[in-house]
Amino acid sequence: MESPEVRQKEEAKMLLRLLAQFLKPHWKLLVGVAIFQLVQSVATLFLPGLNANIIDDGVLKADPGYILEFGGIMLLISLGQVIASIIAVYFGSKAAMRVGRDLRGAIFHRVADFSEREVTKFGAPSLITRTTNDVQQVQILVLMTCTLLVSAPILAIGGIIAALQQDVGLSWVLAIAVPLMLVAIGSIIIRVVPQFRALQKRIDTVNRVLREQLTGIRVVRAFVREKVETDRFDLANLDVTGSALRAGRLFALVFPLVTLIMFGTSVAVQWLGAFRINDGTLQVGTLSAFLAYIIQILAAVMMATFMAIMIPRAAVSADRISEVLGTDSSVVLPLAPVTQLHATGTIEFRGVSFEYPGADAPVLRNLDFTVTPGTTTAIIGSTGAGKTTLISLMPRLFDVTDGEVLVDGVDVRDLDADLLWSRIGLVPQRAYLFTGTVASNLRYGNPDATDDDLWRALDIAQAKDFVEKLPERLDAEVSQGGTNFSGGQRQRLAIARALVKRAEILVFDDSFSALDTRTDARLRAALSKHERATTRIVVAQRVSTITEADQILVLEHGEIVDRGTHEELLESSTTYAEIVNSQLKAEEVA
Repeated sequence: MESPEVRQKEEAKMLLRLLAQFLKPHWKLLVGVAIFQLVQSVATLFLPGLNANIIDDGVLKADPGYILEFGGIMLLISLGQVIASIIAVYFGSKAAMRVGRDLRGAIFHRVADFSEREVTKFGAPSLITRTTNDVQQVQILVLMTCTLLVSAPILAIGGIIAALQQDVGLSWVLAIAVPLMLVAIGSIIIRVVPQFRALQKRIDTVNRVLREQLTGIRVVRAFVREKVETDRFDLANLDVTGSALRAGRLFALVFPLVTLIMFGTSVAVQWLGAFRINDGTLQVGTLSAFLAYIIQILAAVMMATFMAIMIPRAAVSADRISEVLGTDSSVVLPLAPVTQLHATGTIEFRGVSFEYPGADAPVLRNLDFTVTPGTTTAIIGSTGAGKTTLISLMPRLFDVTDGEVLVDGVDVRDLDADLLWSRIGLVPQRAYLFTGTVASNLRYGNPDATDDDLWRALDIAQAKDFVEKLPERLDAEVSQGGTNFSGGQRQRLAIARALVKRAEILVFDDSFSALDTRTDARLRAALSKHERATTRIVVAQRVSTITEADQILVLEHGEIVDRGTHEELLESSTTYAEIVNSQLKAEEVA
C-alpha cells in the first residue's frame, strides 16, 4: 500500500496533466490573464513608492502642487490597475468555466461509452459526484489560479526588490516573517489534505443513500422504514459534516496565523523604523512605503499558501476524474466495423460463456442456440440463472468471455455499434421512462415516427386505451422515471417504445411481469399478428407467457438444461415441469 506522501505526489501529477490537457485549447485566455495580471501587479508595486514621494517631498515640505501632481499620477495608475484587474478576472473566469464545461462533457461522453461492467464498478452516485462536485473543485482552482496565483509571485518578488530599494536595513524582518508564514501554513496543509480526500468519498456515500431512498420511497413507506432510513441518512450526513468540520477547523487557523504574522511584522518594522527616523537615517515616507511593500509581500505569500490549501483538494478531485477518463470500456468498438447486413434478424449463440471479473464461477456456460426470423424464443429459469445477463450480450452491454454471439451471421464484436443497436429493440426488466411526454418517450428510438406510428405501437402494446383517456393524449406529461404511471402502464409504454423503433429483433427481458394475464395474452396475440417477421426473444418468469413460443430454453445455473416447445418440455424436462407445476393448476397443465 502506497504512503500518503506518494499518493499526494501522484495526485498532484494527475492534476497537472489534467489541467495541461483541458487548458490547452484556451491558451489565448490564459495569455490575456497573464498580461493583465502583470499590468495590475506592476501598478500595485508603483503606488507605495509614489506615496512615499508625496509624504517626503510634498507633505513634509508643504508643497501642494507636488501633492496634486503625484496624486493625479497615482489616481491614473489606480484606474489602470482596476481596469486590468477586471479584465484579468473576466478572462480567468471564462477560462475556468470553459474548463469545467469541457471536463463535464468529457466525463459524460466517457461514461456513455461504458458497458454495464464499468458503470457497476464506479456506481451511479460516485459518477454523479465526479461529474459535479469534483469538476467544481478543479474549476474553482483554475479560477483562483487566474485571479490570485498568477499575481502572487509578481507581487512577492517585485515587493522584495522594491522594499530593498527603499531600505536594506529593515529587510531582515522579511527573512524571518516569510519562512515563519510558510512553515505555519505548510503544517496545516499537511493535516488538511487527508480530510479533503475522506470528504469526497463521504459525499459519494450521501449521494448513494439519498438516491436509494428517493428511488425506493414507496418501498420505504410500505414497510414503515422511514425512521430507519432517516437514521441511515443522518449517519452518512454526520460523516460528511464531521469531515468538513475537521477540514474547516484546520482551515480556520490559516487566516488568524497569517494576520498575526502580518501585524507582528508591521509592528516590528514600525518599532525599528521609529528609532531610525529619530536618528535621521530614515524618512517617514520611506518607512510608509516599506510597510506597504511588507504587507504586499506577506499578502502574496498568503495568497500562494491559500492556493496551496486548495490544490490538494483539487488534486484529489482530479485523480477521481482521471480515474473515470482513464477507464476504457470493456466493450471495444471494432477498428473496421461491418456496416451492412443483408439478412433479417437471425441470432446465434456459439459456445458462449460469460464471467464477471473476479467472480468464482462463470454466470453463463457453453450456450448454443439459434433464433430465426419470425419465431419466438422464450428463456425461463430460476432467479439468478443468468437470463438478464444472456439478454445483455446481444446488444453488447457486455462482451462474451468465450464463444460468439452472431447477428445475421456476423459476430456482434465486428458490427458497427449503431447498426447493431438499430437492429435490436430492447425492453428492459425495469421499464424506465424519461421526463417529457408520452410522444417524446415513444420517439426515443425513432425520432421520425409519425403519430400514426405511435398509435399503432400503443395499440399492439395494449396501451392505446389508457393513453386516449389522458387529457393531452400523446402530449401527456411523463415525470422522471414515469412515476406518474402505474407499473403496468410503464411496461406497456416501454414495449410500445421498442415497437416504434421497427427493429428486426425484439427482446423482452421479463417485460410482461407487471401485466395481468388477460392483457398479457392480448399483447402476445397482437405481437404475433402485427410483428410476424420479427425475431422475438422473451425472458419470462410466468409460464403462461411462453406456452406458445416456438422454442423454450430452460436455463439453470447458467446452462441450457432443456429446450423444446411447451408440450415437449412437459414430457421431457423435469426442471420445466417443476416450474409449471409451481404456477399452474393441474387442469391447466393437462
